Amino acid sequence: MEGMTPAPVQLVLGEEELLVERVVDDVLAQARAADPAAELRRYKASELSPSELADALSPSLFAEARVIVLQAAHEVGKDLADAVVRQAADPAEGIVLVVLHSGGARNKAMADALRRGGATVTTCEKVTRHEQRVDFVRSEVRRVGGKISPDAVPVLIEAVGSDLRELAAATGQLVADTGGTVDEAAVRRYHRGRAESSGFAVADKVVVGDRAGALEALRWAQVLGVPSVLIADALADAVRTLAKVGAAGRGDPNRLAQSLGMPPWKIRKAQQQVRNWHPDGLAEAFAAAAEVNADVKGASAEPDYALERAVLRIVAARGRR
Repeated sequence: MEGMTPAPVQLVLGEEELLVERVVDDVLAQARAADPAAELRRYKASELSPSELADALSPSLFAEARVIVLQAAHEVGKDLADAVVRQAADPAEGIVLVVLHSGGARNKAMADALRRGGATVTTCEKVTRHEQRVDFVRSEVRRVGGKISPDAVPVLIEAVGSDLRELAAATGQLVADTGGTVDEAAVRRYHRGRAESSGFAVADKVVVGDRAGALEALRWAQVLGVPSVLIADALADAVRTLAKVGAAGRGDPNRLAQSLGMPPWKIRKAQQQVRNWHPDGLAEAFAAAAEVNADVKGASAEPDYALERAVLRIVAARGRR
């Protein structure tokens, strides 16, 4: 990226969190390629006043480069929406404005005005269909410099699930472990012999109440460098899945798949697991998952300890009656 500079106004449309964060990371990397001292500042757009926005986007005495990220820009009021469009029309040198918008109808006029004004637009729509996940896995393999056989893609999705962060982590590890060429046998071998390295595996042990197994899987994942946020997301996803499947009852997984937005295998598995959970225990598990997600994203100075505490707390919640 040497020599590249990002466009001064970036409009990111959509709510697929992983893809949105990658756009922000790429913009910041480009800004730092031009100026290694470039600073990243994030603001929740609805909490800013027009004057505060102007201050954030004003050049400093020392002309420091900045990447200003406005999160949830679709939630702003009319005054700030107008201010965003005005500021974007005349960006200061060295400052990049990244506007994150859900892509929906709310404040669409602001997004359209930014687009007409020449903002670089990136779409990060939610990945909800199987075909989209297939495309994501294929592009992810290319992104990390590998190749994957057509028959390996659905096997990987079935093994890992629908969460893009888990798919990205599993894909990266597979490409690294196989030397770049991933086939069906490699996927099956990896998820049989290296399952202890994923956040998904930690969550699987937790929801069945396997305290020792969960702690062992957690330590393996940490040793192997699985990001804390992926493990926390896997715990949250596991608890949400139990709650959704439990509320849906004991219906046919194939019929429930569309309404729940999950593959049948995942519903079938959760139906077996949720039998051993009481609603009070699920409520406690929800609280623990929410807390650890905040902890690993900056609320705690010790994310590893926060994860261990959450694992123990959720395992204990399973036994609550």
